[in-house]
Amino acid sequence: MIVSIHWGENWGYEIPDDQTSFAHTLVERAPVSVIHGHSSHHAKAIEIYRNRLILYGCGDFLNDYEGIGGYEEFRDDLALMYFADIDLTSADLVALEMMPLQIRRFQLVASSQADTDWLRDTLDRQTRAFGARVELTPSRRLALRWKQRKQQDNSGLASAAEL
Repeated sequence: MIVSIHWGENWGYEIPDDQTSFAHTLVERAPVSVIHGHSSHHAKAIEIYRNRLILYGCGDFLNDYEGIGGYEEFRDDLALMYFADIDLTSADLVALEMMPLQIRRFQLVASSQADTDWLRDTLDRQTRAFGARVELTPSRRLALRWKQRKQQDNSGLASAAEL
């Protein structure tokens, strides 16, 4: 199940504790595989909680803000296309790749190498607080890396393996 939530501030990278708590509660109490957070006009941190994907802010995929000033430091002209691989049996996240794009004259175009690097660095810095990393792949996509929790075994103990 995917839950899409309009939450949080429009600008900035802070993830309030009540937002994190709400996302965790959704994962704990509902059969949620992905929480798709939107409201921010730029990409924000990503968390993997109990092997479920929490996108705290996906940014805008297309918008009509071109030419509106005041928030250039957040690069709302940069967008991401998210490709989540979910295990159909367990509903766990297996992999996440993101394709960096730029919004130019109300069209999506490939982002430059410098813009892709900026997105990677910014998302990696924000996502590290949640125990994951964002890396550049050879195909110029961004990939999420995290320690994947395995399902509990018969002893009730969970183990972790590097993805």
